[in-house]
Amino acid sequence: MGTVDPTAGRWVLLVWLAVALAGTWAALRYHPIRRVEVVGSSMVPALLPGDRLVVLRVPWRSPFRPGPGHVVALRDPRRSDRILIKRVRTVDHALGTLEVEGDSRRFSTDSRSFGPVSRTALVGRAVYRYAPAGRNGPLPGSGEYDQA
Repeated sequence: MGTVDPTAGRWVLLVWLAVALAGTWAALRYHPIRRVEVVGSSMVPALLPGDRLVVLRVPWRSPFRPGPGHVVALRDPRRSDRILIKRVRTVDHALGTLEVEGDSRRFSTDSRSFGPVSRTALVGRAVYRYAPAGRNGPLPGSGEYDQA
């Protein structure tokens, strides 16, 4: 009978753990979660100033990608250091662009002013309001657009 190396089991465990961590790192790198705060009145009544949102970055070809009616965070095409919260009006997957609007059109600067935005400007899809207390919960999906 041959001898068994007592460290062999540890190596298998370490390799398995390394693969699991690498997969987790890749998932976090490509699907990071970001928190943003709503400033201004462009999304009233669905979102109020001070609402805090969880934004999930999703790949453009993902089944969870933003579609009409979804709330998204995107870089302002006029000032890339500024993040806008808007609702998706239309998506052109062939061109890789989105048209976005605020719910309160009177107070919103959106695609009506600056035109369609590139998918590269998309920070992610807002999926959950975590604050303030009493207003927390999932954000309306595309099917609930007219009710937001």
